[in-house]
Amino acid sequence: MSNRLRFRSGQVELHKVRVDSDTELEAGDLVWLDTDDVKPASAFAWTTDLATTQANFANVFAGVVHQPSAVGEVDPVSIDLSPLAVYEFDVVASTFELGGLLGVDGAPSALVDQRLAKVTAASRAIARAAEYKAASSSLLRVQFASALHTGSSNVNAAIG
Repeated sequence: MSNRLRFRSGQVELHKVRVDSDTELEAGDLVWLDTDDVKPASAFAWTTDLATTQANFANVFAGVVHQPSAVGEVDPVSIDLSPLAVYEFDVVASTFELGGLLGVDGAPSALVDQRLAKVTAASRAIARAAEYKAASSSLLRVQFASALHTGSSNVNAAIG
């Protein structure tokens, strides 16, 4: 994985979460909650097409990994659930408006651990653009919307 964790500003809210011994995580991975542990986006089941898979992923999106975990390790890792932290993140090259919706990107039949793409539906979004880009760019400042943080703009983040 080529991305590195690029925190830029804001309030980080780190939470310790479980990791299975067969799961490998890199700092900067987008992770989802699978019952009681986190897994990278690439381990999420592909369903029908990218739009459907993005929406399903948004339902369980946890946050951004802050510490790596190698295969065989079972120590909990720190992930950021904060909707207030700003990260510089790899994106599918495009122009961006402040507040524009982003979902996890996908290759033919798998999600990508550390890249976002523009989406049109809030049900597919896990992030918002934190800056305006008039020229096409593959790097963007973003704020994430965890389904586990009730203060986020993720449509799945409500209690009850």
